[in-house]
Amino acid sequence: MATIKITQVKSAINRPKNQKLTLQALGLKKMHQTVEKESTPQILGMVNTVKHLVSVSD
Repeated sequence: MATIKITQVKSAINRPKNQKLTLQALGLKKMHQTVEKESTPQILGMVNTVKHLVSVSD
C-alpha cells in the first residue's frame, strides 16, 4: 500500500480527549513532527478525526 506523511500543524491543547489520544496513537508528540504511515482505512479514519490539526501529503 501507499504511504502518507502526516504532520501536526496545530496544538492539541484545549482539544477533546479523543483527539489527543488519536494524535498519540498516530505517533505525533510535538508540533511540526512528521510521521510516515501506511494508507490503511484505519489510519485514514484516525486522520479524518484530527484533520483540522494535521496536514497530510503523499
